[in-house]
Amino acid sequence: MNVDAQLIEHMMNPKNYGTLAGNNAEGIGKNPENGEKVAIYLRVATDEDGEYIENIAYQAIGCTTTVVAGSMITEEAKELNFNGVRNLVEATMNILDKLPAEDAACSEMVALALLAAVETYEKRVDDAEYPVITKFVSNSCVPKENAQEVK
Repeated sequence: MNVDAQLIEHMMNPKNYGTLAGNNAEGIGKNPENGEKVAIYLRVATDEDGEYIENIAYQAIGCTTTVVAGSMITEEAKELNFNGVRNLVEATMNILDKLPAEDAACSEMVALALLAAVETYEKRVDDAEYPVITKFVSNSCVPKENAQEVK
């Protein structure tokens, strides 16, 4: 399947969209500029190599790009151990650094929500009542040519 076909598939049939019964961690990524947000839910399990994502789901209040990014990133994250998740987030952020900020913001929000979910899980190991971690995007959704008009 070529890249365009994969994008269309994720857009038309988002994977892992919705809530996750029995989740034991969640994280939120937010764009304070426009109110968009992503919540990622994890069911974390442990094996001889440590914690890994047994199952994952997400919900988004955002644009189509956010839904597609959520589908793609959660598919990649499924069954990864926490080091693998951190590597996935780092690789995603490195790719996004090469894009215009307005193109990167939606995917950044999903990657940050995933990282927040892992960090929430780790905090809850010591404190079951630890609140859900929220991370905020650094990229702007507003194209630079329109930024002056918004202010």
